[in-house]
Amino acid sequence: MTYEESSPPVRPAELDPESAAVRLAPQLAQFAAVARLEHVTQAAQLLDMPQPTLSRAVARLEAELGVDLLARQGRAVRLTRAGRLLLGSVERALAELERGAEAARAEADPTAGRVAFGFLHTMGTDAVPALLRGFRADHPRVRFQLVQDYVAAMLDRLRAGELDLCLVSPVPDSPDLVARPLDEQQLYLAVPADHRLAGRRRIRLAEVAQEPFVAVEEGYGLRLITDGFCAEAGFTPRIAFEGEEAETLRGLVAAGLGVALLPPALVPRPGVVELEVTAPRTRRAIGLAWVAGRAPTPPVAAFRDFVLSRRGRLLDHG
Repeated sequence: MTYEESSPPVRPAELDPESAAVRLAPQLAQFAAVARLEHVTQAAQLLDMPQPTLSRAVARLEAELGVDLLARQGRAVRLTRAGRLLLGSVERALAELERGAEAARAEADPTAGRVAFGFLHTMGTDAVPALLRGFRADHPRVRFQLVQDYVAAMLDRLRAGELDLCLVSPVPDSPDLVARPLDEQQLYLAVPADHRLAGRRRIRLAEVAQEPFVAVEEGYGLRLITDGFCAEAGFTPRIAFEGEEAETLRGLVAAGLGVALLPPALVPRPGVVELEVTAPRTRRAIGLAWVAGRAPTPPVAAFRDFVLSRRGRLLDHG
């Protein structure tokens, strides 16, 4: 378990106009400067602000709290007990704010920022590693958060800002998203090696209308595409088993538990034969999606442009 998981959750501060956080926040850094230097004039010079303005700000802070924070000795000051108590919390808050600001700056660093990238499970074994290898040749310090999920969930996370870019199929058609087709991938009918059609090279999908199918779960793009092609062939597939990974489905096919429409295997699977489907034309479009109107950070824009430059060559991995 990580430290963050074991730590108690941070309770958000109230942000209404009467809350202490809203009223006091503007004066806290100014108070910290005076408390550190124990001198109002020197603190004003550090903050590049007029000394009377700084004095009034600290006085307003004391008035808000109803307690003296500083004991004044001419232009020099020393902390009261209440001031020391407040300073400890203020220093921790300012340090956390600085860490947050640095993390936000790092996120958009064009040379070492972060890209949250979602993609299809079936793209994770070859296409995505090839993309990352090609991109990092010129951007070696850019960091990636990689997410594999089904299409609907990824698009939800894209809209929520959790992901910057998604490699999906089918390509979404939604007014709040920008989607660019990149490539087409042929889907083959995978059948057991001892299947009655295993000796063929090509078939029509209608020829397996009565066969049990194995398929990915509903919500996955490949399932939507499989159902669509079967409907085009004039039947509704009888789903015997559902899974999440293409290789799991191939294992089920090899075991004789059904047939499946799948992308081509990188390495031939023993016990499985892939047949070309001539009717309908079983090809799926693969595209890149992002949220319309949301300005990308420099590393996201660079990776997006690189992926788009691979149009028509996305599935070339040599």
